[in-house]
Amino acid sequence: MPTALFNCRTLLDDALVDGMAVIIDGTTIAAVLPEAEIPSSAGRLDLKGAILAPGFIDTQVNGGGGVLFNDAPTVETIATIGAAHRRFGTTGFLPTLISDDLATVRAGIAAVDEAIERGVPGVLGIHIEGPFLNIDRKGIHDPNKIITLDDEGCAAVIGLKRGRTLVTLAPEKTSAAMVARLVAAGVIVAAGHTDGSYEAIRGALDVGMTGFTHLFNAMSPLASREPGAVGAALEDRDSWCGLIVDGRHVHPATMRVALNAKGERIMLVTDAMPSVGQTEKSFMLQGHRVDVVDGVCVNEDGTLAGSDLDMAQAVRNAETMLGVSQARALNMAGRHPACFLRLEGSHGRIAPGWSADLVTLDSSGRTLATWIRGSREKG
Repeated sequence: MPTALFNCRTLLDDALVDGMAVIIDGTTIAAVLPEAEIPSSAGRLDLKGAILAPGFIDTQVNGGGGVLFNDAPTVETIATIGAAHRRFGTTGFLPTLISDDLATVRAGIAAVDEAIERGVPGVLGIHIEGPFLNIDRKGIHDPNKIITLDDEGCAAVIGLKRGRTLVTLAPEKTSAAMVARLVAAGVIVAAGHTDGSYEAIRGALDVGMTGFTHLFNAMSPLASREPGAVGAALEDRDSWCGLIVDGRHVHPATMRVALNAKGERIMLVTDAMPSVGQTEKSFMLQGHRVDVVDGVCVNEDGTLAGSDLDMAQAVRNAETMLGVSQARALNMAGRHPACFLRLEGSHGRIAPGWSADLVTLDSSGRTLATWIRGSREKG
C-alpha cells in the first residue's frame, strides 16, 4: 500500500516547503502533492514537523562501524559500513579503497558487484582512490602501493558490472589518452593526491575528467604564477569538487572561497574511517595506528588519515562554517553528489519517479529516520 509522509518541511529542489506530502509506493516516490490531496487509499505517516530531504550520498567512505574496506573487501564489510553511516542519514555511498595492490582492487570490485546484486542497502558503486597517485602528495597512502597506471591497472579498475566506478588519480602520472580510455569505459575520473601543473590537470579535464577528490588536500595549490590543481579546479565551471567540511582539513575561509568560485559544483564528502559510528576511536591503517584526536584522525606523526566525520555533521558544518542555507547544505549532501555520479535522473531529489531514498532530520539537523528504496529505518 502506498504511504504518505506528511506534516514535514520538504526539500523540493532549492527550498524547504511546508504543507506537502510525499507518497512512497514500493521503491520509488509516486507523487508529491499538497497534504489536502493525500489519497484515501494511502497509509499515513506523520513526521511531526521534521525536515524531509533526499538521502545523503557520500562518494568517499573508507570505513565505518569499526571496519575498513581495504582490510576486508567483502560484502559483509560493505554492509557494516553502510549500516554505520545510515544512522547519520547516508542512503547512498561508494565504499572506498585507498592505494593497495591490484588484487585488493579486484576483490573490492567483486565485493561491490555482489553487494549490489544481493541488495545491500545504499551501495551505489566503488571509489578507487589510488594507487595511481603522485608519491609526493601521498598523504596517508602507503608509498609502497603507489604505481603507474598501465594496461593492467586500467583493466582492473573497469571491471565493475553494476553501479558507478570512481577512480581518483594524479593526471601528471599518466597520460590524457589513458584518462580518456577510462572515461570511454564509463569510469568517473577525479584528480587527487596530485602535484600536477595547471596544464596537466587541464589536459585531463579536456578529455573527460569531471571531479576533484577532497579539494585542497594533497594537491598542488593555487599560486601566483602556477595555478596548480586547485587553480584548475576553481576555474573550471563543469567539474565537481568534494570538500571535507570538518574545519580541520580545510580552513572555513578557504572553503568559502571555493564555494564562491564553484557555485553549485561543490559536494560534501566524509572520507570516513572505521571510527564513525563507534565509541572506539583508534584503529589500524595498513600497519599504522590512527587515533581520533579532537575529532580528527591522525597517525603517529600527526598526518591526517581520513576523518571521523559523518554526513549529518558535514551538513551542519556547511551551514555554520560556510554560511549556506540549510536547503543548500542538504543539496550539497544529496543532489550534488547524485549529479556527479550521473544519477541525477533517479537520486538526489524528491520528485515522482525518483528512488525513495530519504532522510528526516530534527530541528538541530540530527537524523531521525532514513528510507532506502522505500524501506524505512529509524536513526
